[in-house]
Amino acid sequence: MTSSQYKTLLLFVFISTILINCGGGNSQTHQQADTTLVSIGGLIQNREAPIPSQCYTKTEGHHNPCYTCHQSYTDGRANVQNDADLQGDYAFSWLGVKNHWLNLFKDRSQQVSAISDDEILNYISQDNYTPLKAKLESDVNWKGYIPDLANYQSTTEAFSENGLAKDGSAWVAFNYKPLPSTFWPTNGSTDDVLLRLPKIFRASNSCANLSESIDVYYANLALLEATIKQLTEISTPEIDENKICVDLNGDSQLGRITQITTLPDHYVGDASTIKRHDTLYPLGTEFLHSVRYVGVSDVGDIYTPPRMKELRYMKKTHFFNKGELSGAYKLEAIEKEDEIIPTYKNTRHGLLNRFGWLVLGFIEDKKGALRQQTHEENKFCMGCHSTVGTTIDQTFAFPRKITGAKGWGYINLKNMVDVPNYGETKGEILTYLKRAGGGSEFRSNTEMWQRWFNPDGSLKEDEINAADVYALITPSRERALTLNKAYKVIVDEQSFIYGRDAIVAPPGNVYDNVPIENPPLTEDNRYQWDIRLQW
Repeated sequence: MTSSQYKTLLLFVFISTILINCGGGNSQTHQQADTTLVSIGGLIQNREAPIPSQCYTKTEGHHNPCYTCHQSYTDGRANVQNDADLQGDYAFSWLGVKNHWLNLFKDRSQQVSAISDDEILNYISQDNYTPLKAKLESDVNWKGYIPDLANYQSTTEAFSENGLAKDGSAWVAFNYKPLPSTFWPTNGSTDDVLLRLPKIFRASNSCANLSESIDVYYANLALLEATIKQLTEISTPEIDENKICVDLNGDSQLGRITQITTLPDHYVGDASTIKRHDTLYPLGTEFLHSVRYVGVSDVGDIYTPPRMKELRYMKKTHFFNKGELSGAYKLEAIEKEDEIIPTYKNTRHGLLNRFGWLVLGFIEDKKGALRQQTHEENKFCMGCHSTVGTTIDQTFAFPRKITGAKGWGYINLKNMVDVPNYGETKGEILTYLKRAGGGSEFRSNTEMWQRWFNPDGSLKEDEINAADVYALITPSRERALTLNKAYKVIVDEQSFIYGRDAIVAPPGNVYDNVPIENPPLTEDNRYQWDIRLQW
């Protein structure tokens, strides 16, 4: 088959997919939408929903927030998207050139001012996680993931000091640095991420007759972390090698250890038949990600409150080796070149990408209860968790975990040091502020500007270097309340398909239509960068 014939076949498959599998779209019509595409089963407003709103930033040729997503590497990792060229090229499809995130252009000042501080504080203090669990458990037609972590709304009650869930569900919380800059609390959300490996990674029946063992689990979690970060040794909470029957610190005896220096090619315990694949998670790996409002105390302390904006779930349902993934990335490149709009296998219980991951999201309904996202709303998650060059096996948070034993535990930004990324010499946040030219992709966060920039645009480097991550990226009490109110307005509107950024007034540095004839960044303002950190 010639290249031309292959491309024609791909286009035929793409069109057929639209005609057959377009069900599940959002059927609600909004007057503000000026671009609509009708499909069987619903009205899809934005078929390029995988392109996030931040990609429509006006960079002026030198303000670069793009490098945190678009990268190319030669270190042997499985992600060979190699899209660093997007720092210098608007490779949008014919449809993606138009900015469909219309909420960016709405002024919500009056609606925000109508919400009192007490009203929003009361709202974000309410638990909407537990009712979701009960609702799905009572739905006989629901066969997808049911939230199974007890007391998740109260993070102090849910996890032990080392991050392990207290309820026996085997979810593990880890402490990581939020990715610049959408997930900085100063830009409107707090969040956390949990990891769980299948039961085979938690047992050692063949060796020590243990159907469940924390020692086996933490050993495998440490081996996974080393796999994702390409490390040759790693620390771990104290584990007993006698329960694993493997010498992991190279002293030729079995005992209690806190450092793994001899990394086996396979995982341990009952998972000893499963090979460690460089920068890849094993089959059955799960992630749970809660995106929450910005909790704020009377004295201004920032924390993760009970109310969730979203609950996101990922599971690796298919395992592909590096060769198979390379083929998937090549197919992606061909489709992008031919401006074929991304499609994903749609199930009632989430979307499947071609890299083996199921992605499912729940979001607030008009009354604040969590509901399953529509097909179009779920597509919002797929761009970042499918095909950007910076991710490690389609994930962001775990590669950014504080390395080793100190990183097992619920996320805590206080006293966290702004360490550099792999290959960098200065702190990540300082570096981002300098390269992006502001405290958000749109450079609209005036509070960050006032705190960390001089009037001439230079950075207050000494002050930044002296601050911890908490001080650097959390908002004032006033800003936190304002952003919470701005997002609540979007919830009231149920207008998520037009964007979910917590913005009061339209940011100035955003395109309505992308000028594809102009490169977004000059060559000397493009950067090589690694998502992982030098802890």
